[in-house]
Amino acid sequence: MNSKKIKITVISILSSVVLLALLFFIFKGKILAQPEIGSSKPPVEMNPTIKALNEAYKNAANAVIESVVNIRVKVKQKSRGFEVFPFDEDNPLFKDWNDFFRRHFPDTDPEMTAAGSGVFVTSDGYIVTNNHVVEDADEIKVTTYDKKEYKAEIVGTDKWTDLAVIKVQGEGFKPVHFANMDEVKVGELVIAVGNPLGLSSTVTSGIISALGRGGLNLIRPEDGGRINYAIENFIQTDAPINPGNSGGGLFNLNGSLVGINTAIATKTGTYIGYGFAIPADLVKTVVSEIIKKGKFERAYLGVYIKSIDETYAKALGLKQVKGALVNEVESGSPAEKAGIKPEDVILEVNGKSINSSNELQTEIAKRKPGETVELTIWRNKKEIKLQVKLGTRDTILVEKTDTETEEPKPGQEVKLDKLGLVVTPLDEKTKENFDVKNGVYLKNVTNRTLMQERGLLPGGVITKVDDQEITSVSQLKKILSSKKPGDAVLLRVKYKDTSTLVAIEIPEK
Repeated sequence: MNSKKIKITVISILSSVVLLALLFFIFKGKILAQPEIGSSKPPVEMNPTIKALNEAYKNAANAVIESVVNIRVKVKQKSRGFEVFPFDEDNPLFKDWNDFFRRHFPDTDPEMTAAGSGVFVTSDGYIVTNNHVVEDADEIKVTTYDKKEYKAEIVGTDKWTDLAVIKVQGEGFKPVHFANMDEVKVGELVIAVGNPLGLSSTVTSGIISALGRGGLNLIRPEDGGRINYAIENFIQTDAPINPGNSGGGLFNLNGSLVGINTAIATKTGTYIGYGFAIPADLVKTVVSEIIKKGKFERAYLGVYIKSIDETYAKALGLKQVKGALVNEVESGSPAEKAGIKPEDVILEVNGKSINSSNELQTEIAKRKPGETVELTIWRNKKEIKLQVKLGTRDTILVEKTDTETEEPKPGQEVKLDKLGLVVTPLDEKTKENFDVKNGVYLKNVTNRTLMQERGLLPGGVITKVDDQEITSVSQLKKILSSKKPGDAVLLRVKYKDTSTLVAIEIPEK
């Protein structure tokens, strides 16, 4: 009986243990089980084409990011807290005064800092950046992608292209590959790599929005107070570019350098849609020369030019709206020696089509002094070829702007209401002031379209209409009245400091 009770007791205990174990594992599973976070697979299977494009972006970014550096610049500005006593410092009578002012109003050296980006162009430490990033720098420090810091020295700069070359000591850096710019097209996918707003190694993406952007006055070096001869032939992109991106690279998806980022179109100081880069072929030309010689010796043609639009094309008899119109030819220049004349239109350089004045500037800038180029010229409604041996000068081919001068004593006013012009015959004082023998003084332009869109400003002397010299107001009226609405005429207007061509269209009314 006792053994039977013991058996029952043992079985009961074992059953309880098993039951408790089962309950333990059941509750443990519930307690330990975690809810499934997120879906087990993506909701959409990536399209193979999109997947390949995504890989292309990643591959390009990772291939070039080591070639781009962060640049920090320090500039000391000398200033004095208070001017010393204004007497001869060598005079012992004023020594105590001068010592007092030096002690209590010492010199101050406020230190300004700036930041930008740069791109390795050689494995031994040559870096291209923007001139405006390193200009006037007292100290330059470069930080590479792997966080190593180097001191850099300026090798040379070129303010007219806003390019500079700096050098760090070392080996094994990763230089960029330069793209073939003949293959670069509008709509091409690109990435911008730089250090915007202090955010190192930032990659943004976009497309090439336009090529050959010029006339933006983004490069504005001063020459005696006058803006001079900057070369603007930018790549426009919608890849986000912000302060600090200057000097960084714009790359295609092959990882080839398309341009050096230099500016943004903004009224706020930060990105609002478009940025601009200096084309890689111009960068390579300038950088190679600076590395070899410490400076960029630019080829010199010696003409003042402006771009052709539809009205100019019509006035000049051009079949297409293309080329660079020669406004003036500098005396003694290679252009003058080769026979280039005002009112010529330069259509090609060595067979390469020229669509705007800034394209001509860039093509000349890519040549070496002493090089001979063949220009295709439109003159008197036909094409001619001229050989020009380019010269050397610090200033170059320039798109010259119109200027307004002081009004001399007016003569009798004649209103050309159809065009919105007010002209007067020339008196002797006006002839002397403008150094002309004949012409008609343009006293006023009431047609705002002619002023704002065509650049026809009052205060000049109309010396020619098309190919006819103007000797009187009546002759000018006769020539203009012979034109039909829609016809275009080319005016040569002499201002005090410049002579310019203006194409205008005869209005309907």
